[in-house]
Amino acid sequence: MSRLKTMLVNGLEGGRRPLYSAAVALIQRGGHPTDLVTVGHLARYVDAAGTPVAPEARRPALESTIFDLASVTKLFTTTVLLTLMEEGQLGLDEPIADWLPGFGAGDRRRITPRHLLTHTSGLPALLRLWTDWPDRESRVRAVLHAPLVDRPGSTFEYSCVGFMVAGLLAERVTGRRLPDLVQERICRPLGLTDTGFRPDPARAARTAATEHQPDIGRGMLRGSVHDENSWSLGETAGNAGLFGTAADVARFGEMLRQGGAVDGVRVLQPDTVAEMTRDQLPAGIDPGFRHGLGVRIGDPQWMGPLAADAAFGHTGFTGTSLLVDPGRDLALVLLTNRVHPSREWSDIAALRRAVAEYATDT
Repeated sequence: MSRLKTMLVNGLEGGRRPLYSAAVALIQRGGHPTDLVTVGHLARYVDAAGTPVAPEARRPALESTIFDLASVTKLFTTTVLLTLMEEGQLGLDEPIADWLPGFGAGDRRRITPRHLLTHTSGLPALLRLWTDWPDRESRVRAVLHAPLVDRPGSTFEYSCVGFMVAGLLAERVTGRRLPDLVQERICRPLGLTDTGFRPDPARAARTAATEHQPDIGRGMLRGSVHDENSWSLGETAGNAGLFGTAADVARFGEMLRQGGAVDGVRVLQPDTVAEMTRDQLPAGIDPGFRHGLGVRIGDPQWMGPLAADAAFGHTGFTGTSLLVDPGRDLALVLLTNRVHPSREWSDIAALRRAVAEYATDT
């Protein structure tokens, strides 16, 4: 058994509780897969109490298993906005209030797409849209009128609200829904056939389960977005909602590693990718890592030794991550369902670091 597979198997079997029921790790070097490991089952429990799925009903995780990507969605939302900027439809440093009437006055008029994509907008981290507002229309208004927690550009506040705004901005600029924009501008050109919002029944059947959410009437989730805010907005928000396979996420990562194009298909211009992946934070803002447009840079909490290379990427709350290290010609994807059956059961930061360390050693 390879060292990588041993690590993933230990996540299934080690400790008081398993870290996940399913995991897929894919490492690519120079655009070619060098390691692919799949372990576990699509679902292991029927509820948050840990009632097991009957053995005969368990289905193994495969290379084709689809995972809820959670905040890895933010990279796709960023890419959509950057394509609009390349086309001249949107300016990186133009006030978003020009496109979103009623967004606000005062400091809110200073917020730009750059602020949204670097988490320096001053918007709050979260809202409880699913409990505090009754329908999508009122929830959209709540997102667009969320009170600032600080002045734009003054602090780093990881903000899902900011990326919900980013998704709504893309829709307002184009007159198209975000799922369509992601398909037209990213997935279809790159051939990401298993990536998208709201999986159809056939794809949902290949999806790893996430969390049991009976308190809001959802039961055990499979093929429906885990993030409650995205769910309350119709499962199509800029912060979360995409599903995909390891191969699709790795191909998206290769596009970024190769400066915006892969296999002759160009999604972004090289200068745009360079801007996306450079440090955008002022020197006085230090959250313990650096940040580009949508991407986190050099974060030792989950990148392990690759943080020293200024590698970039993103994690997802459900237990997913994409890590790209251009200096090593490396793209690393780790997809798990660490919130199954409950978000309280596990933390996979140590596993993410261990897989990154493995990638530097082999």
